[in-house]
Amino acid sequence: MRETTIDQLAAALDQGASVVDVREPAEFREGHVPGAVNIPMGQLTARLGEIDRDRLVHVVCASGNRSSAMADVLTANGFEAINVAGGTSAWVRSGLPIEK
Repeated sequence: MRETTIDQLAAALDQGASVVDVREPAEFREGHVPGAVNIPMGQLTARLGEIDRDRLVHVVCASGNRSSAMADVLTANGFEAINVAGGTSAWVRSGLPIEK
C-alpha cells in the first residue's frame, strides 16, 4: 500500500488533489481536509461510482488506520489510491487549515 505525508498532501491540494475522508459524518463535520469528500468506510464499496478513477485518490481518516484499509479496497477495485499517514489528527497538529 502506498502512503503519503500530510505535507505532501498539502502540496498536492494546490494541484487539485482528490481526497476521500472515510470517517463517519459526525467526525467529518468536526473538521476535515479542505475539499475532502466524505464517504464513510462502511459505504465505500457501494459508492465507488462517486470517485474519479482517472485521478490519484488520497484516502484519509482520523489517524491512518481506516484509510489504510480503504486505500487497499480502492486499489483492489482498480483505483490508484494512497493512504495519508497520520490522518486528520496529524493534519490538525501541524496547524494546517481545516474546513467545517
